Amino acid sequence: MVALAGELGTGKTVIAQGIARGLGVSPRAYPRSPSFVLINEYHGRLPVYHFDLYRLNNLRELEDIGYREYFYGQGVTVIEWAEKIEEALPDYYLRVELLFKGKRDRLIKLIAFGHDYERITRKIK
Repeated sequence: MVALAGELGTGKTVIAQGIARGLGVSPRAYPRSPSFVLINEYHGRLPVYHFDLYRLNNLRELEDIGYREYFYGQGVTVIEWAEKIEEALPDYYLRVELLFKGKRDRLIKLIAFGHDYERITRKIK
């Protein structure tokens, strides 16, 4: 699970597209934004579950779509606007915070929750 957080325009959708590309999703099917649906599923080497929670009004809406099946399933879950559902996130995931550092530059913070994600962030560093 990759939980993306940051202001509008910081690049959350670009990161989601990169993850989909890395998992072999067809470029014609890449995640798009803004979205009027909360979740889309894409097929690559693994299923990719892309949540765009920009228009999420409350956690009840997340419950209504059965989010736990995606969060704890066999695919890769990518969540844009993850800061809206902090209390619903599992104990283990990778949080990616995107911050503006000028018009074209971004600061990207990786925060690991759980041993596997800590190992991944150590490799990246």
